[in-house]
Amino acid sequence: MRLIGSTGAPLSPQSYHWIRDHVGDRVQVASTSGGTDVVSGFAGSAPTTAVCAGEISAPLLGVALAAWNGDGTPVVDEVGELVVTAPMPSMPIYFWNDPDGHRYHDAYFGTYPGVWRHGDWVTVTSHGSIIVSGRSDSTLNRQGVRLGSADIYDVVEDLPEIREALVIGAELADGGYWMPLFVVLADGADLDDELRERITTAIRTQASPRHVPDEIIAVPSIPHTRTGKKLEVPIKRLLQGAPVEKVVGSDTIDAPAALHYFTRFIPRKAHP
Repeated sequence: MRLIGSTGAPLSPQSYHWIRDHVGDRVQVASTSGGTDVVSGFAGSAPTTAVCAGEISAPLLGVALAAWNGDGTPVVDEVGELVVTAPMPSMPIYFWNDPDGHRYHDAYFGTYPGVWRHGDWVTVTSHGSIIVSGRSDSTLNRQGVRLGSADIYDVVEDLPEIREALVIGAELADGGYWMPLFVVLADGADLDDELRERITTAIRTQASPRHVPDEIIAVPSIPHTRTGKKLEVPIKRLLQGAPVEKVVGSDTIDAPAALHYFTRFIPRKAHP
């Protein structure tokens, strides 16, 4: 084995370390980020680039990738919106059933006129690698401070009692903000007060106090897209009151029943 590829969601630094320790340090970890929209990738790996834990090695050939702040200024070593500043051959040029093109424009060019905004938070590092933090429309926003969900997953999913986690930051109609952490427990684990405290302490010390959720809730499973991405945005919309049939097509996810389970949390209110 010479190379292991990964896509679908940000690959945590712990996964890089696991491959190094259990598979070998001669195996190249090729983490990739792209989009179904462009039928292609934005950033990936090459034999000539270094592999750094938690980072994607470089923009792919032919991709004018950058991270821009809210003013449309390129930023380095800080989180910004993933933009592509020059056309790629595989970019779509229109949507079906969108005769005047407004849906197409709003989807990709409404934030930065003439520049493709993909909807991911990324960091372009000073040594040229890319760090993907997650979808910008699902980014947590506590008191005006942007937080990456991946920072929480890296901590929580490293605990032996947790198989998987999902964190949502939902702005509510009454002006409140609710940030629950949903966890799928390992066999034999129980979400008691002791485990809740250990989860909270781990997040506070390894991420930050702002990353600590309002609630920790056990769920049987977490739904994903067919390519393995957690349904952060659809579940956020569900918690904000959108009908389940409107948030995502059932034929595009791996477990429709898992999505329906989250409808029981719609009446919840934000904590003070």
